[in-house]
Amino acid sequence: MLKKTLWKYLAICLFALLTACSKPATEQAPKPEPEARTETVAAPSPGRDYHSFANTDDYRTTHIDLDFTVDFEQRELRGEARLHLDRLNEANRPLVLDTRGLTIDSVRAGTGDRLADAPYTVGEESDDLGAPLRIEMPAGATEVVIHYATSPNALALQWLEPQQTAGNRYPFLYTQAQSIHARSFIPLQDTPGVRVTYNATVRTPPELRAVMSADNDPEAELDGEFAFSMPQPIPPYLIALAVGDVEFRAMGERTGVYAEKEILEAAAAEFSDTEAMLETTEETFGPYRWDRYDLLILPPAFPVGGMEHPRLSFITPTVIAGDKSLVSLIAHELAHSWSGNLVTNASWRDLWLNEGFTTYLTNRIMQAVFGDERYYMEMALGYAELVDELPDLDDHDEVLALDLRGRDPDDAFTNIAYEKGSLFLYELEQTVGREAFDRFLVSYFDEFAFRSISTEEFLDYLERTLLAEHAESVSMERVRQWIFEPGLPEGAPVPRSAALAPVENGRHDWLAGRIAAEDIDTSEWTYHHWKRFLDDMPKQLRRDRLEDLDQAFRLTTAPNNEIAFSWLRIAIRNGYEPAFGRLEQFLRTIGRTKFIDVLYEDMMASGMDEMALRIFEEVEQTYHPLAAKEIAATLMIPGDADR
Repeated sequence: MLKKTLWKYLAICLFALLTACSKPATEQAPKPEPEARTETVAAPSPGRDYHSFANTDDYRTTHIDLDFTVDFEQRELRGEARLHLDRLNEANRPLVLDTRGLTIDSVRAGTGDRLADAPYTVGEESDDLGAPLRIEMPAGATEVVIHYATSPNALALQWLEPQQTAGNRYPFLYTQAQSIHARSFIPLQDTPGVRVTYNATVRTPPELRAVMSADNDPEAELDGEFAFSMPQPIPPYLIALAVGDVEFRAMGERTGVYAEKEILEAAAAEFSDTEAMLETTEETFGPYRWDRYDLLILPPAFPVGGMEHPRLSFITPTVIAGDKSLVSLIAHELAHSWSGNLVTNASWRDLWLNEGFTTYLTNRIMQAVFGDERYYMEMALGYAELVDELPDLDDHDEVLALDLRGRDPDDAFTNIAYEKGSLFLYELEQTVGREAFDRFLVSYFDEFAFRSISTEEFLDYLERTLLAEHAESVSMERVRQWIFEPGLPEGAPVPRSAALAPVENGRHDWLAGRIAAEDIDTSEWTYHHWKRFLDDMPKQLRRDRLEDLDQAFRLTTAPNNEIAFSWLRIAIRNGYEPAFGRLEQFLRTIGRTKFIDVLYEDMMASGMDEMALRIFEEVEQTYHPLAAKEIAATLMIPGDADR
């Protein structure tokens, strides 16, 4: 999802150094200060979330009732959140919740209808974590009701003007809460170690439809009020809301797609294999436990490729390529229904338990639905991305169980969590055999269903099951090397794809001057071939060479966004001005951070900083707040945390 390169890394490290010693104000039992990374620093406590103020040893939220009014004019959500709590001890300590930029109007506490005003304080706002909300709890109270409003600049919310949508008629709102941004639109215990069910009432302009990560009714009347229920317990970062002019199209018995009508048919056609993916995953890894799996196709400003909200994955329109070449993203978000949503990382240190498992499952789904050739190409390209990223990371960022104390948890979203985690599981599969490994995965998903676990809990289960059964072939020493040591272990598997060999040959002959670009046989190429062809080009190419490629393959006008992205990176590095118009158009119309942040990084590294700063200044308000924040760090632009 997120890749760190040198420009951003320097900016973030500087910010971390300046803020590491500033402790967020809170009156709960103090958490230790972020410690400098030295060989003598104690390891993080397994399962402890260093990115939440919540005193989860005293109280655990089990259910939330939400009541929102969506105000597009003021760009705010107004209403209340009722938290139902388990009290975990007899001490009547204050309840501490996570917030960020919320205006708290009132707090009541008690049980059922017996609620009374409760004294509360909001601590000092931290750039990283928001502010703690401290509530004095009456003896025996198990519920709190908080009336509040969000900030117009809430990090989890993006308010789109009509011209930013496909229909150009109505505004659009959507949330993006991962990793710690749910606190910017709900006061709650914002940690993946807590799981909640929820109900919600959402009031909207009457012409718009609201959908959530819950039981959506595509036939619900557009009357300005929608009701939702999520009966399965989920971590707070999976609570999601979108409001817009969207319609529904069924794709299968349990699958369908919501989108603006202008792109609805194209989306339904592109993702028509979703039902087959669902059935295939169930056959191999156990039952789907979320009832339905629908997609919501968002406007291009959506900052990530996809977000795996249960029952309703949020998807970027940039993967609608017309040839299903990018649908591995759908497989990935679906796979999260097992790894991530069903079994969740207890803290962001353990992100690889979500993303590494999901990347492994994604590859398996693609193999089952699209065949071996597609499987090996996807594996080989993922491995190449991992190897490319490793030089940009410090040793402490190359471990799976990542120490994130004093850092933004979004720093964990690199190819270490995704591709290194997947490669580790692939090695286990290759070592013990696929049949045995699949049995282990099914038992693992059953054992920890609807639970949040740490790396250490996974290791304990692995040792008691798979390693005990295959002690002669796999050791805990090797496992720990994968998880706690940087880089790739010696002898790690290297996925290869015979289908990509012609790409290497064609590029080699073209670079050697033996053939012109138009003589390279690309008639059978898919996106995967083009990605390998472009991404492995030399860093520097002569102008005539770039013109040869562009004239032969019309790369500057490529409709596939992944291909265009790879070509624009080449154009930036080599100062190829004919592509700069497409570059500016790309940065102005697409908000997917994977693309635009890297392009801004490349521009800064290639002496195009004036152009980069000009474009960003002009379009910043059209990006999601999280994307804008990240790009501002890339461009070394100082600013507040909620820019």
